[in-house]
Amino acid sequence: MGMTLAEKVLARTSGKATVKPGEIVDARPDLVMSHLATWRSIAQLRQVGVDQLWDPDRIAVVLDHRSPANTIKDANDHRLVREFVKAHGIKTFYDTHEGIAHLVLMEKGHVKPGMLILGTDSHTPIYGGLGAFGTGVGFTEVTSVWLTGEVWLKVPTSVKITLSGRFPRGVFGKDLMLRLIGDLGANGCTYKSVEFGGECATKMSVSERMTLCNMATELGAKCAFVEADDMTDRYLRDHGAGDYDRVVADPDAVYESETVIDVSDLEPMVACPHEVENTKPVGSVVGTKINQGHFGSCVNAKYEDLEIFAGILSGQGVHPDTRLIVTPGSRDIYTRAVKNGLIAMLMECGALITNPGCGACAGDGGFLGDGEVALSTANRNFQGRMGSNKAEVYLCSPATLAASVIRGEITDPREFIG
Repeated sequence: MGMTLAEKVLARTSGKATVKPGEIVDARPDLVMSHLATWRSIAQLRQVGVDQLWDPDRIAVVLDHRSPANTIKDANDHRLVREFVKAHGIKTFYDTHEGIAHLVLMEKGHVKPGMLILGTDSHTPIYGGLGAFGTGVGFTEVTSVWLTGEVWLKVPTSVKITLSGRFPRGVFGKDLMLRLIGDLGANGCTYKSVEFGGECATKMSVSERMTLCNMATELGAKCAFVEADDMTDRYLRDHGAGDYDRVVADPDAVYESETVIDVSDLEPMVACPHEVENTKPVGSVVGTKINQGHFGSCVNAKYEDLEIFAGILSGQGVHPDTRLIVTPGSRDIYTRAVKNGLIAMLMECGALITNPGCGACAGDGGFLGDGEVALSTANRNFQGRMGSNKAEVYLCSPATLAASVIRGEITDPREFIG
C-alpha cells in the first residue's frame, strides 16, 4: 500500500519504511522555527537547567511579532532572544526588520520539499506551498525538540482536494479557501493532512499555493501540501534553496476522502465577523461601510498579492472616510515594491505603509475603536483580534480589499477588473 505526502515525510524523519494513519512516531524535524515566543522556550530551557542544544543548525528564529518592540517587555524579550541566538551559535536568525517568519524562511531558501518543519505559529502549514510538511506547535514542544531533536507526532489521515477548471475574473486562492472553510467548517479537517492537486493547482503560482496551505489551518488541518513540481523548482532555484529531492504521493496512496472542486464556479468571498467559517459571497455584504482597510499577514502580503492590490488601486485613491494600512510581508517584498514604484503609488493613493512584519494581523498597531469595521486580507477575524472587542473584522482577497477601500464599503472586485 502506497503512502501520502504526509506519511512519506513522517516515515523518513522517523526512520521507518512505512507509516500508517494513527500511528505514533518519534520524528526528527529538519527545522524548528520560533518567533517572539522564543523567549518562552528560553525560559523553559533555563528552568530545566540544561543549556546544550541538540543542533543549532536546525533552529530558526525570526522576530516578526511586535516588531519593532512597542513595550518595554517586548524590548526585553527581543534582547533576550538576540543574546540567546548569539550565545548558542544559531545562524538562522532574522531580526525585527526582516518580516514575517514564514515568508522570510521561504524567500531565503530554508524551506524545501519533503522537509518536516515545526513552528510556534499556527499557520506553519504554509510551507506546504513548497511541498514541505509544516505544522504548528507550542513553545513547550519547541523547548523539547531543542534538547532532544525529536518530536512525538501522530500520523494524520490524509484528504485529497482536486481543483479543476480556471478561476473566473476577480477570484483568487483566498476566495477558494474562504468558500471551503465556509462549507466544511473550522473543524472540517481537524488533524488531517490536506493535499491540493489537479490541473488548476499545478497552474497556480507558488504564492497562491502558499495561500491555500496557509488557510488550511482554518480548516483545522495538521498540515497541507501542493506537490512539488517544475513551478516549485523555479521558485527554489530563484531563492537559492540548494539541493533537494521532490517528494510525491504514491499512486496507490489511501485517502480518507477525495473531493473535486471546479473553481470555474467560484465567486469572490468574504468572511464575516467573528469567525472565519462565517463566509458569504461578496454580493451578500456589498455596501457594508468600512473604517479601515488592512493589507497584510502571512497569507496575503506576498509580492504577487501586492501587485494585484496595487493594480486595482492605481489611479483611484482611498475613500476619504477609510484608513488604509499596508504591511508588506517581508523586507524583500518591501524593497522590490519600492524599486518598482508600488510603494510610492500606494502612498499617493492615501495608504499608510508600515514596516514588514505581522503588524495589525497580530494585534500590533492599527487598532480598531468601538463600533469600527475593518476589511483585511489576514487569515483570522476573531473578536478583539484587531483592537476593541466591539469592533468587527471582515476577511477577503487583496482584489476585494482594493475595490472596497476605493469605495469605502465592501465592493465586488469584478467592478474594477476588466
